[in-house]
Amino acid sequence: MDFRNFRGAAKRIDDLDLPRLGHLIGVGEDEIHAVLDAETNGHGFDALGRPRMLFEPHIFWRELPKGKRGEAQRLGLAYPKWRRNYPADSYPRLKQAMAIDATAALRAASWGLGQVMGFNHKLAGYDTVDEMVTAFMADEENHLKAMVEFIVSAGLDDELRRHDWRGFARGYNGPGFEKNGYDDKLAAAWRRWAKIPDTAWSPEEAAPVPVPSPAPRDRAGSAAPDLIASVSKAIGAAKGAAQGSIAGIGTPTAIAGTLKAFGWFPDLTPEQIIIGFGLVTLVVATATAAFFAFRRAYDAPANK
Repeated sequence: MDFRNFRGAAKRIDDLDLPRLGHLIGVGEDEIHAVLDAETNGHGFDALGRPRMLFEPHIFWRELPKGKRGEAQRLGLAYPKWRRNYPADSYPRLKQAMAIDATAALRAASWGLGQVMGFNHKLAGYDTVDEMVTAFMADEENHLKAMVEFIVSAGLDDELRRHDWRGFARGYNGPGFEKNGYDDKLAAAWRRWAKIPDTAWSPEEAAPVPVPSPAPRDRAGSAAPDLIASVSKAIGAAKGAAQGSIAGIGTPTAIAGTLKAFGWFPDLTPEQIIIGFGLVTLVVATATAAFFAFRRAYDAPANK
């Protein structure tokens, strides 16, 4: 695997990812936001588009075979106990460590939005740490999925649902969580997000109805001839149906009788009915012609 610059697509998370993935473990987006804020302030990539990462030398010491610890310790890359010694950018130190043992180095770093430790890759849903890091380079959604997977695998989803911040902090951040006030950070972040309206989302919401594409246009800017032909065909079919119906009823006298039987236009003679139909047809034809003339003039390119 090529990890020379640790840069991939670096796609940011979508708003709907938080409630959607939180729903899988029975929590809302406020609880997910609280964990993300406590870990990375909600940013899964750094300014260079690399996954947010923190290299832990004391974990590297533990992950290394004994025969490699001496060299790593001489370079300041590994030591037996935790120290507060973090540079602004952990990637140079990570790359140095990878030159000694690449897998151990990747396992000794925390990654992404939820700062999932590399050695927890299986609990986060990945067979190897290489696969996890590669997925994290691509999309923050993968960060979030891995975090949720780890929470479930570690049995911490109950604590998160109960807002047992101390219990969750102990399991997620380790026994030293009190030194950093991790549980207090979680509680404060949750209270802050609880005051903000949630993203509109429901697991039952239907997929959006596709919007039909506009009809194609010819060079003059009017509706394409195919559309006009379709309309003409439909009008012709309607006229044919009307003529068939009239023929089935009979002569104008029969038409008038039929209309009177239904209580329609009882005072009109057959001749008046025919004249009325003619006038309506003339008005519709005139309006249709005017409409297409207007569209041709409106859609024509401006003369400038």
